[in-house]
Amino acid sequence: MYVATLLTNPAAPNLDPYLVESMRNAWGGGEIQWLSPDEAAEFTLPNIPKNLWDVWGDLQPMGVDLVAQPAEGRRKKMLLADMDSTMIQQECIDELADEAGVGDRVKDITARAMNGELDFEGALTERVGLLKGLDEAVIGKVLDERITLMPGGKELVATMRANGGYAALVSGGFTAFTAKVAEVLGFDENRANTLLAEDGKLTGDVQRPILGRQAKVDALEQITARLGLAEADVLAVGDGANDLGMLHRAGTGVALHAKPTVAEQCEVRVNHGDLTALLYVQGYNRSEFVSE
Repeated sequence: MYVATLLTNPAAPNLDPYLVESMRNAWGGGEIQWLSPDEAAEFTLPNIPKNLWDVWGDLQPMGVDLVAQPAEGRRKKMLLADMDSTMIQQECIDELADEAGVGDRVKDITARAMNGELDFEGALTERVGLLKGLDEAVIGKVLDERITLMPGGKELVATMRANGGYAALVSGGFTAFTAKVAEVLGFDENRANTLLAEDGKLTGDVQRPILGRQAKVDALEQITARLGLAEADVLAVGDGANDLGMLHRAGTGVALHAKPTVAEQCEVRVNHGDLTALLYVQGYNRSEFVSE
């Protein structure tokens, strides 16, 4: 048995009941379950429709996301999440670069790296090198003034943990940011790169080894082994090319507002919903959401 989930942006919910019913009828689906009025609905399917991606493409201009997956085992026991442009709305290194006066140069490298055009490790060391001499105190300023959480993050983490899940934040960014974001959102652990500093100034380098694409896969393997979980028990979410390894290995890998070259390699794509979409995809009703 399979299940189809339709989602919209909760800030402007516009899921048309007629649209949901028409799709259910066309695909021979089961009874429609509304997970949240005007925002999210699902119905069972006898199989994955052959025209799934054609329909997905038709729904995108309407602001509707569509996910079809096996019904069994979709409620996961572990969340493995990227941070930049996933759990927060910014790329931390870009914000630091703005403060250092090299924002445009760094943002271009970041965009190309996240799109898979550049080697992640090389791109990171090049960008960090441009931060050399920046006052270490600027990190706190950026955290306070520039970093905003992605909507739905607190509900995602809190709801999964309230239902026995484990949450790990794994970033190619920096521990100075993941530690704070993990604390605010309630993650059980966080992993990232460490910016090096001397005499209160950034040295323009990071501690080795550099955590990139493979480090996220390593985290998936290590944490599941430690907790006695299967990789199928994991819900992973990210947006960049360095997330693809963990997205492909996890039981459910979600490309969230991802770069097109990344999204097209993932079976679950959320372009319109926020992080609560990851709860709907698991079959949670909005009445089951936990916010703290």
